[in-house]
Parts: sequence; structure tokens; C-alpha cells
Amino acid sequence: MLDTLAALPFWQAFLALFASAMVRSNGTYWVGRGAIAGWRRYRGAHGDLTARAERLLHRFGPFAVTLSYLTVGIQTAIHLTAGVVRMPLRWYLPAAVVGSVVWAVLYATVGLAVVQAWLAAEAGSWWGAVVVLAVVAGIVTWVVVRRRAVRPAPLD
Repeated sequence: MLDTLAALPFWQAFLALFASAMVRSNGTYWVGRGAIAGWRRYRGAHGDLTARAERLLHRFGPFAVTLSYLTVGIQTAIHLTAGVVRMPLRWYLPAAVVGSVVWAVLYATVGLAVVQAWLAAEAGSWWGAVVVLAVVAGIVTWVVVRRRAVRPAPLD
């Protein structure tokens, strides 16, 4: 599937990625709108994640929805929470459109370049393998630095 997207012209890949982001996020939002009882059960099992999503939504409102497209791990919780707290569509939809555009542009450029590098690596190109390893090392470094910055300082 990803190799098919990588072979498409940018605008076609962008449209496919944008559509998939909009369908997924809006589907999650509407599940949240219609699933209050199930949400209480989900929250009981995933209390930390959903509490974090609620705090982000209360603090940043629609900006939390837009910024969620740049996250891994909390994106679905934010969209589900936006539906559960019944964020008005006049706020949710513009935030979802902007976030989907940003995500589609990033994925259609950098993301598909990584896929192409991976395919080149699989075909025996050393340069493709180097690019894939550099991207993976960069992501791991970013996650480690970010997690260390979030941790509270130890008390003496």
C-alpha cells in the first residue's frame, strides 16, 4: 500500500492521505459523541491516557485537535475525547481539516521519502539503508530527549 502511495504524484498522495486522516479522525470523533457509556468503561481501563487528553482539550481547545496530528499515541484519545465532551463541530471540523492537511503534507513528503528509501534498501541500495537508519535514529533520539524533558526533576 505505501509503495503504491510513494509511486503517486504528490497531489494524489496528498489527497489520499488527507482523506484517510479526515475519515479516521471524524469517525473517532463521532464514536465518542455516541458512546458515553462505553467511554466510561474505556476511561476506567485507560485512565491516564484519557485524563491527559481531557486536560489537553480543556487547556488548548481546538488547537489540541490540530496538534494531535503531530503526536503518536494520544491522537485517537484526543479525537475520542473531543466527541465525548461534545466539542462543537464549528470548532472541531476546522481544527481537523488543518491537522489533516499538515499531517498529509508531512507524510506525503517526508513519510513517503522514508518509504522510498526503505524500498531502495530492500532492493540492495546501501544509501537507502543509511537513510532509513538515520531517520530511525533521529526519531529515537527525539523521543528520548522529549521524554527526559517531560520528567520532573528528582527531589533531593
